[in-house]
Amino acid sequence: AFATAMGLHPSSVEKSVIRLCSTYIDAFPTVVKEAEPKVQTKKSTIAPVVAPKKTAKKISTGLPTKKPKKSILAGAGLAGSSAGKKKIIKKPMPKAPSKAPTVTKEMLENQFKSGSSKTLDPEKESEEKVSTRLGILSVIASLADPSTNVTLDITAIKILTAFLMAYGLSDGNEKVCGAARNGARDVAATHGSSDAAIAFLIPHFEAVLNTGKADESCLGSLSNVKVPRDVAASDRRKEGAVVALGSVALHLKGEENADKIDSTINMLIDALRTPSEGVQSSVALCLSKLMKKGRTPERVETILADLMKECLQSESLAARRGAAYGISAVVKGSGIASLKKYEVVKQLEEACTNGHSKAKEGALFAIELLCDRLGLLFEPYVIVLLPALLKAFGDGDGYVRAAAANTAGLIMSKLSAHGVKLVMPAVLKAFDEPAWRTKQASIHMLGSMSHCAPKQLASCLPKVVPKLTEAFSDTHPKVKASAEEALDEISKVIRNPEVSQIAQILLKALTDPATGTIKALESLIETEFLHAIDAPSLALIVPVLHRGLRDRAATTKRYGALIAGNMCTMIDDPRDFVPYLPILLPDLKVVLLDPIPDVRSISAKAFGSLTRGLGEATFPDLRPWLIETLMSEDGSSVERSGAAQGLTEVLMASGAGLVENVMHEEILPLRSHPKASTREGVLWVLTFLPSSLGQAFTPLIDSSLPALLGGLSDESEQVRDVAMRAGRVMIRSHGKAHVDKILPSLEEGLIDEDYRIRVASLTLLGDLLSLIGGTKVVKGDGDTQEDVRQAERAQAQIALALGSDTRKRVLSSLYMARSDTAAVVRQSAVQVWKTVVSVTPRTLREILDVLVGQIVTALASGHPEQTQVAGRCLGDIVHKLGDAVLPEIIPVLRDALYRGDEHTRRGVCVGLIEVIGCASKEQIIKFLDILVKAVQDALCDEDEGVRQMAASCFQSLYTVVGNRALDEVVPVLLVAMESSEGDQVARHRALNGLTGILSIRSKELLPYLVPRLLSKPMTKNHADALGSIASVTGGTIHLHFHSIISTLMSELSSFSGQDLDEEEEKREEAIRECARVVCGSVEEIGVNFLISEVASKCSSDKDSMRTEACRMFQVIIEERAEEADFYEQIPIMLRDLIARLNDESSLVLKACNAALKSLTTHVPAEELVNHIEFIRNLIASMVSDARRRKGGVGDGEFLLPGFNMPKGLEPMLPIYQRGILYGNAIIREASAAGLGELINLTASKYLAGPFIIKMTGPLLRIVGDRNPSNVKIAIIQTLGLILTKGGPALRAFVPQFQTTFVKALSDPSRQVRTEAIKALSLLMPLSTRLDPLIKELVAGSLGKGPSAAVETAGAVAVQTATLEALAVVINRGGGKAKLPISIPSALDAGKDMIFHEDDGVREAAAKVIGAACALLGEETTSDVVQELILEKSDTSADRKHGKACCCHRILASEVGKQIDDELLSSMSSLVKRLMKDEKSNVREAACVAVGAVIGSASDTSSCIADVESAILRCMDPKETMEVHRAVAKGLCVAARLKPKIFVSETCLSLMDGALKLAMSGAQRVQLSFNDFLWLAFDAGKGDEGIEAYSGVANFENARTAKTLYSKVLVRIKGVEED
Repeated sequence: AFATAMGLHPSSVEKSVIRLCSTYIDAFPTVVKEAEPKVQTKKSTIAPVVAPKKTAKKISTGLPTKKPKKSILAGAGLAGSSAGKKKIIKKPMPKAPSKAPTVTKEMLENQFKSGSSKTLDPEKESEEKVSTRLGILSVIASLADPSTNVTLDITAIKILTAFLMAYGLSDGNEKVCGAARNGARDVAATHGSSDAAIAFLIPHFEAVLNTGKADESCLGSLSNVKVPRDVAASDRRKEGAVVALGSVALHLKGEENADKIDSTINMLIDALRTPSEGVQSSVALCLSKLMKKGRTPERVETILADLMKECLQSESLAARRGAAYGISAVVKGSGIASLKKYEVVKQLEEACTNGHSKAKEGALFAIELLCDRLGLLFEPYVIVLLPALLKAFGDGDGYVRAAAANTAGLIMSKLSAHGVKLVMPAVLKAFDEPAWRTKQASIHMLGSMSHCAPKQLASCLPKVVPKLTEAFSDTHPKVKASAEEALDEISKVIRNPEVSQIAQILLKALTDPATGTIKALESLIETEFLHAIDAPSLALIVPVLHRGLRDRAATTKRYGALIAGNMCTMIDDPRDFVPYLPILLPDLKVVLLDPIPDVRSISAKAFGSLTRGLGEATFPDLRPWLIETLMSEDGSSVERSGAAQGLTEVLMASGAGLVENVMHEEILPLRSHPKASTREGVLWVLTFLPSSLGQAFTPLIDSSLPALLGGLSDESEQVRDVAMRAGRVMIRSHGKAHVDKILPSLEEGLIDEDYRIRVASLTLLGDLLSLIGGTKVVKGDGDTQEDVRQAERAQAQIALALGSDTRKRVLSSLYMARSDTAAVVRQSAVQVWKTVVSVTPRTLREILDVLVGQIVTALASGHPEQTQVAGRCLGDIVHKLGDAVLPEIIPVLRDALYRGDEHTRRGVCVGLIEVIGCASKEQIIKFLDILVKAVQDALCDEDEGVRQMAASCFQSLYTVVGNRALDEVVPVLLVAMESSEGDQVARHRALNGLTGILSIRSKELLPYLVPRLLSKPMTKNHADALGSIASVTGGTIHLHFHSIISTLMSELSSFSGQDLDEEEEKREEAIRECARVVCGSVEEIGVNFLISEVASKCSSDKDSMRTEACRMFQVIIEERAEEADFYEQIPIMLRDLIARLNDESSLVLKACNAALKSLTTHVPAEELVNHIEFIRNLIASMVSDARRRKGGVGDGEFLLPGFNMPKGLEPMLPIYQRGILYGNAIIREASAAGLGELINLTASKYLAGPFIIKMTGPLLRIVGDRNPSNVKIAIIQTLGLILTKGGPALRAFVPQFQTTFVKALSDPSRQVRTEAIKALSLLMPLSTRLDPLIKELVAGSLGKGPSAAVETAGAVAVQTATLEALAVVINRGGGKAKLPISIPSALDAGKDMIFHEDDGVREAAAKVIGAACALLGEETTSDVVQELILEKSDTSADRKHGKACCCHRILASEVGKQIDDELLSSMSSLVKRLMKDEKSNVREAACVAVGAVIGSASDTSSCIADVESAILRCMDPKETMEVHRAVAKGLCVAARLKPKIFVSETCLSLMDGALKLAMSGAQRVQLSFNDFLWLAFDAGKGDEGIEAYSGVANFENARTAKTLYSKVLVRIKGVEED
């Protein structure tokens, strides 16, 4: 204000300045000079003072050429050594012992640190004077504030600066001196910008800096008496002059002042060594502003390097501290980028981590001051330096730890909210380290957070305090002590006075929770809070609450929940409490689920209070958690109760609108949840909500009652108990006020299907009525006088409250409940009845009309249980009131029987049963006419249910009056059925009545009824009647099957082939329907009788009877499919049905096919497949019989009629397919073979289309499985049959067939391989792409295919089979090969294998060569003959055998006749030579080959003459049997190639030899020569051949030949070609 006033009066500024200075001088203490040693004085006047010129020269030299010992600041003792460390403002440091004052150079250099001279007289100094001086200096500082608008002229500046140098800077009070120094700095910076001011100030300050004396001539009128002139004052002036000179340097501009700026910066840097925190701070402030002046930006790196070295390596504390100030100032002035550019942070981090103790301390100083000066800008680097800082806390040097503490405190005070979030994880991570020093350092850091700004403090304390609390359990005492100190620091920033008073109690609870928690909680409860609780208070309170809520004692948990709930009402800003919710909410949730109800209740209220105070949005997961706990299957009933109570309080706190919304949308829909725990949770909510909401619950009553009633019937006992509790709560709280809402639901519950709901409804109804009547529900018999009086009073109150009509309705429902089907319902109803009814007969008479109405309604409800209850109630009334009520009830029942619907009529029957059962015999006889008529009408009713009830009623009547009931009813019904041909309705009703009686008395009536109904011809009405009777007499009608089935089938067969009119068609339809009903109605015991009776008709000599038998089987299968009780008779059915497949009648065949189709459709295939072998035997037996009987085909093709019709095979296919796909090995073999048998018996045209595909698919799928060889053989054979009969329809399956057969060539079984070769030959006509197949077979034959890994013996067999298959493929389909290399590659394979060591391989290779040569032509064949047969040597038997085989196959092929005579002659010579070989296998092969030579020769006679002797030699009886067979085989080859050549004279010798061997003793030789003779005589075409031979042969041979021909040869069907 003073400065502003001066600004408003610029003319009096000088006067004001003089006045201010005078006031200051007046308050300045008188200087008392102390005696000083001469030597000290002498040295002090000489050492610091330097000649002006020399000084100027010194300043302009620059930093690199300075000599510290001769500089001004060095003379002032700032060069620094570690001898004696002075206190620094922010932290007291240990002080070294002072040395004796001696006149030494070292002492002079350290005089500023000695502090031995005092310029103030303590007696004349006072706080008032100090305060005055500080006030004057505050005004002077304000003069530099631009807002005051004060302008100082040069005169005022001279006076003011001279005053500050003389008095202010020399003031002995350190605080005043610092303020004066800051004032001089600010005045020079603000008002020293003019040229005149600069011209004055710089020399002025330099003079003070050099001499330490003020220029008293500039004081003007001010007194100079009190000017201090001692050494200490001079030192302080020099310190201030440096700072002021730096401020003046801010105004220097231009290149000419660059040296001046540099020298000033050097002086400021030197001044940083001053052991005064204030000096260093002021110097740093000036220094930061000069960093961008002159050439300074170029020197920043050098300056920083020097300062960093000084900071980390100097021995002097003051020097290190000053260097730290300098680093912060340089970084501040040059920009934050210099931190990274010059690696300042990296160097500091390295020093903190790995340096010596002084380097660590200096680095911590630098970090502290950088953070202080840069503020938020330095925050990102705090995270980097934090680990080093934490490590410094655990350093062994106390000074380092003290520096770390100061640094941490300042860092925390400067952190932003984001910075706190960044720092906190690292600190907490350090807390979890096992090393105690690291943990202690983390605790120090956490304690330092008490220096944070209030907002940051509030955000970090929720994490800090729990960690500090956790430290109390640490084993190391120093960790505990550090935690206590940290908490104590936090407690000091508490602003709430009430909490401050109990802070020590709270701290005690944190340090010793076992004994202090309960006391702290009690103190909090007893404290009356008049002020809002702040964040530090919360930080201490919440851990106590956390511990209390986790305590075992119920009282502690109760106190904790109570305080936690009220906490949000005692804080100023609820957001301060939000960070603690993650700590308290889990505890409150646990307490909410506590076993003690009181604890749960208080915790629930706490949740409500928190929701009310903080808003539901603060707890987004609370309501879902409560609902989830309600639904939890793992939780207990107690936990669900607590969750429900908590949810109730939370919803109440959120408002009534939310309550209704949540109940309707989230809670009540869960009442039908499949989990019992969830349903129980819903009911727990309904237990607490009505009493808590009060009248606000009224809108929810209607929607809550169904949930209650549903819970009352729940299968879980716990759910039922909770539902009962909830219901009672609702009745207690809203019963009287809302009886109109509650009572209807309870009445509906009395007639509910579930007995539990009825019991619960009765219980709640009793509570409601007792509440209205002012009494209690009777628990005992209720027969005492007091009980009767209470019931009288209750009855009156209820009548008054409910009204007459409602009372009657309720009591009627209650009385009906006494007859309930469940005993517990009856017992409960009796207790409630006795509670509100004093005299039962009187009350019954009062409510009789309403009660009867309810009984009739219940009887007509259609609900079986309600109907039964009503009937019992009716019986109870009849029993109690007797004759008085019967005349009234029976007419009502009969009237309802005539006028009501089917449900009413059923109910009337139930009522009649009860009346008959409860009335006496005399009463029944008295009203018998009326009862019989009613029962008879009910028996004839159209509704099945009514008739069943009427039958039971008739049975009851029969029990009471005996045969009189039959005599009264049955004759009337029989007459009506017989005589009502025109009246179908009457006849139908009579039939209904009879069937009703038969359903219960069938044994007595069937013998009488069946003969009458089976009279021929059977009418439509009789057929309908028999069907109706059969439907109700399934257990006994099978005793009459002999007559019933015979008659039905006889009647049905009579329609066959007849031209029926409309009436006859209806009669046939009725009889067929009757037969169907009979078959479907019979019980299991009669199925055997039924099937046996039908089977007996299958072999009838009448086509129509056989047809009907097959149809009857179909009906039985269809009607008994669901019961599946005829499976044991399936063999009987199969036997008769399969026998009919060879029937002559097409009608029988169609009926049989339909029956078989029905069998395979309705009986599972897995059941039928068990009969597969039986089916095969049946078919084989039938086919054999058909072949051999008179007129049969014998061994010719036989086609079974039942299969040779459209879809004839369709019924049988599912059985065989199932067996093929899923049967075991035996069944698979039988199924595959059996399917082949079916194909053999079926013509090709009936196999075409879908059938052949259905057969093929399963076979191809399983043939590759791991099946036994016999299964594979059966499958491949069947596939061959399918190929034979399927034709082009199977073209799509060719690739699968091909793959299957080729794979089978590698099978270990020889028979499988043989069948695969045969099947491949059958496949060739359909195959179009032969080249891949040939390629694959060629590779396999050379051992390069998939079978190459087979063992040696197996490999040879596979190679043989593959070569055989290759030969077959080339023979049958080689012409379809499109690639030019296919056939030559096969030929090459044959060549490679023709001389194999195995005989079979050589023979197969020869077949391949022969087949290939036949396709490649004569030229290629000649080359092959030359290469393989003629040119190659034949030294070994294998080669000889191969050549012989090759000769045979080439000459036997089509190309053999094209070979020129010369080549043929060579081959003939070779063969003849080989026929003499010593090896039998060579001779055998040659004997076969010689036949091919004969067959291919152009001149047959010459050829035969050439080889005849060789052949006859081999036919010598001494030759081996195998050679003989080979000769026969060779002759067969010749006979095929050239028929009829052997019946001429040319071959007579050969024929005679063959005839002789054919009659020899060796059977195999006989058979072989029989085959030859059959071919030679061409026996298949007649006797012409034998006659020709007889003409040229001698008599004996001719006779022998004819005998052989007539007995043997004519029976041969054919000779297979090799």
